[in-house]
Amino acid sequence: MAMHHSDNDMHQTGEIPKAQTKAIWKTFAILVGITALEFVFAFFMDPGTARNVIFIILTLFKAFYIVAEFMHLKHETKSLIWSIIIPFALIIWLMVALISEGSYYYESVTNFFR
Repeated sequence: MAMHHSDNDMHQTGEIPKAQTKAIWKTFAILVGITALEFVFAFFMDPGTARNVIFIILTLFKAFYIVAEFMHLKHETKSLIWSIIIPFALIIWLMVALISEGSYYYESVTNFFR
């Protein structure tokens, strides 16, 4: 007995349905736009803290979007999303604290030996 497939079956026609291609192109356009902004800030803005902060924020937005789209996190329950975001925020806080304390330690050691 043969199985009959509908006309919308992807395996029979060999084409991706239009709704999926539209979402793929939308994701592509958003990621290209954020990356283009990152390049604009990286190459046309004077080096300094403001440029680095803007660049890091744009990179984090892109990372969150990639995680939401390609790892399907936006389709998960809120509790799972928060269980991933909160530790990530704490890791970011830890990195900022370690960098600021490290720079303070470096300055105090270099001033001590002068």
